[in-house]
Amino acid sequence: MHREAPSRVRAAVGWMNDGGPDDEVAPVLPDGCMDIMWIDQQLVVCGADTLARAVAPTPGTKLGIRFAPGHLPGVLGLPADALVDQRVALHDLVDSDDARRAVGDAVVALTQSPRLEELEHLSFALGAGRASTAFEDAVADHAVAGTSVAAMADDLGLGARHLHRRCLAAFGYGPKVLSRVLRLQRALALGCHGSPPAEVAAVAGYADQSHLAREVRALTGTTWTGLASGRTGAAGARAQASGA
Repeated sequence: MHREAPSRVRAAVGWMNDGGPDDEVAPVLPDGCMDIMWIDQQLVVCGADTLARAVAPTPGTKLGIRFAPGHLPGVLGLPADALVDQRVALHDLVDSDDARRAVGDAVVALTQSPRLEELEHLSFALGAGRASTAFEDAVADHAVAGTSVAAMADDLGLGARHLHRRCLAAFGYGPKVLSRVLRLQRALALGCHGSPPAEVAAVAGYADQSHLAREVRALTGTTWTGLASGRTGAAGARAQASGA
């Protein structure tokens, strides 16, 4: 069973999954988010995905803190494009004594009692909430609004190439791909509320229903009908399948 809860960590959501090996394989869809997860008695960082992945279920309790697009790289002190489409042990990503100590303490605590509060405490120890994310939030807002790359760069006072480099470091994607990924998530949210495909396409910012269908196929490898059927909510899809 998958559950989500508000997190004390800014721009993040906590989730827990008690699924077992008999659960269905669920797709992890690109959403621009990055997670710190507790799975198989390990702390793992999940980078931003560029394509859908199918992950087999595993037994036991899984926990995660899912950070909004652009918010975890500053905590880790690593560029997002170094982790894109990867799942990496957290202890391999930290290099300071304090960070290694915090990770070690979290592993001990989570082994004894897997609780979201321990992941939140670890996130704060690593630096969550201390770094400014003004650039990342502004870019994400523009991407959700469907702003063109040229207009986005102009508003942020950057050249297009500079914007692209900063987006790779912040999100793992360039601004065009980020816009496509966030538009897909908006479409999925509308579809999960029962909106018909033509209405979803219009509201989410696609040129037409055919454009929606092409983008869904390109980013997920399946059709809109296949993706929308049986889904309980776009926001939970990543967490449901992140090792669950």
